[in-house]
Amino acid sequence: MDSIIVTGNGPVKGQIPIAGAKNACLALMPATLLSEEPLTLTNAPRLSDIKTMTELLQSLGAEVTSMQDGQVQAMSSHNLTTTRADYDIVRKMRASNLVLGPLLAREGHAEVSLPGGCAIGARPMDIHTTALEAMGAEIDLRDGYLHAKAPGGLKGAVHELRFASVGATENVVMAATLAKGTTVLKNAAREPEIVDLVQCLRKMGAQIEGEGTSIITIQGVDRLHGATHPVVTDRIELGTYMLAPAICGGEVELLGGRIDLVGAFCEKLDQAGIAVEETAAGLKVACKNGRVRAVDVVTEPFPGFPTDLQAQMMALMCTAEGTSVLEERIFENRFMHAPELVRMGARIDVQGGTATVSGVERLKGAPVMATDLRASVSLILAGLAAEGETIVNRVYHLDRGYERVEEKLRNVGAKIERVSGS
Repeated sequence: MDSIIVTGNGPVKGQIPIAGAKNACLALMPATLLSEEPLTLTNAPRLSDIKTMTELLQSLGAEVTSMQDGQVQAMSSHNLTTTRADYDIVRKMRASNLVLGPLLAREGHAEVSLPGGCAIGARPMDIHTTALEAMGAEIDLRDGYLHAKAPGGLKGAVHELRFASVGATENVVMAATLAKGTTVLKNAAREPEIVDLVQCLRKMGAQIEGEGTSIITIQGVDRLHGATHPVVTDRIELGTYMLAPAICGGEVELLGGRIDLVGAFCEKLDQAGIAVEETAAGLKVACKNGRVRAVDVVTEPFPGFPTDLQAQMMALMCTAEGTSVLEERIFENRFMHAPELVRMGARIDVQGGTATVSGVERLKGAPVMATDLRASVSLILAGLAAEGETIVNRVYHLDRGYERVEEKLRNVGAKIERVSGS
């Protein structure tokens, strides 16, 4: 099993290109199931999760061709052979559940295994199924599979999500594009990935309004056609690499970065003493004079502070001046990186969904264990600021969400390498 070795090597300087958003691409790819005509995605990230979604779509009979070193995904679902999404594939990644809505809308039935993914707490499927049932679907859970059918086709409905779930919003919006009548989804998620999906569906002929707000209205159409669509910039990769100069000093330009994708995050960086400015090519981040200041963080749905940047922000706060409090309101059990940071000399006290971090002058390198995707990269960031060598084990999580992380960090002066286990 691979490990990544990071050696604290002082400030970083240079440019880092930001890839297309993993979470956006994983929602855009199932949209191909809504049409018999081709859907082509450009600016796709080169990640293992994208390969898993490719495998899932191909198992349903879709054609998926990866081009330009994986940055273009050309898909066609003109000849689906099954509507059963098998456990062996779905268990690898939670986003696999996004085939449920499109299959149900187009074919009138689907069997989708309950999904897997990172072990960061419950993300219940009943938010998805309740909304689809409001649209006329009949859904039973048997043998670990959701058995869904809509004998008379899906019908427009007014439904309010009990939580602003990104995945449920995506599933319902896709399903509603081919439903009969108008669907009004209340308490919808507002994330940029939702906006990106709607923009793509609109190119395919969908009639949708309200993306980026809490109420999305979808007027069903008889059919959707093909389209070509660029995947939006990955705001989580963007935020992660913005923290590299913040945690070990220096100045880095993030190519393709946009402040509107990370507004709440940028506010916290400013409070901490990190300078962020827009450039012609993206965003430039530099550590201001002196030690980073401690700031408090509460994770919230967009446009609030992203839960997917909480672990990375904790790594920064480990060496900040003062005490910070990080409250996790999206997922339970998402402080599993804290004990690993403590192994590096951090002072962290976790009580339920709240972590109190008392900043120390310097972290020290140590062998640590990655527990999930974002925890993996938080430990790498901590290693950049640590004295000596940090060995991050179980980094297979990392490849699900960050493409060529070692190359990107080495290019700005970090001392980092991947080693293969026996």
